[in-house]
Amino acid sequence: MDKKILIVEDEPLIAKDLSFILEDLGIRTVEFAMSYDDAILSIKNQSFDLILLDVNLSSDKDGIDLAHEINKSVQVPFIFITSYYNTSTVARAKVTNPLAYLLKPFNQFDIRINVEMALYKSDQSKENSTIYIREKNGTIQLELTEIKFLEAQDNYTKIFCADKELMVSQTLKSILAKLPAPDFVRTHKSFAARIDHITMIKGGYAFLGEDKIPIGRSYKAEFQERISIL
Repeated sequence: MDKKILIVEDEPLIAKDLSFILEDLGIRTVEFAMSYDDAILSIKNQSFDLILLDVNLSSDKDGIDLAHEINKSVQVPFIFITSYYNTSTVARAKVTNPLAYLLKPFNQFDIRINVEMALYKSDQSKENSTIYIREKNGTIQLELTEIKFLEAQDNYTKIFCADKELMVSQTLKSILAKLPAPDFVRTHKSFAARIDHITMIKGGYAFLGEDKIPIGRSYKAEFQERISIL
């Protein structure tokens, strides 16, 4: 299997056990990181198809902090593998949209099934990196990375890109349901933004280059969680 996986785990024996399971799946390229800083260095300098991520990394920043950074900077799918299952940890973890949350002690079958499913979903997501927009002049193809932000206008949604604006006859809620959740964040009842286009946050607004959109009070907490403010 021509895939590359990063294991972020501060216990070497557990990391090795995981690598053996991956090897049995036919995955030959496995990298290791034992801390938040090691993992950041790895994801900034290499490309991965999947990350296996422990919550407890024995440092100031844990695996959930790392998950936010992954969503913000590289958008690589990840699976939590952890012994932490208390309510507060699960609540923090779920907003990062992991593909799975597996508890230690894990078994080989659970790892195999969830890794295979995660890689399959990742491949499907890569194949669906474009959407098609129906306009009065026909249907056009749009790369998801082109989208900066979206604005609800009654039962329509206006899509703002760097070089064009498109009007779609669907509600903002229905469009967001069809877009990859880790890439977009709701900032307001009438606005949503692609996370990697946000350049600054100031005075109750999210700035996307020269554009700015409001951050609603009821959306502020989740927005801050998603973009991982330090």
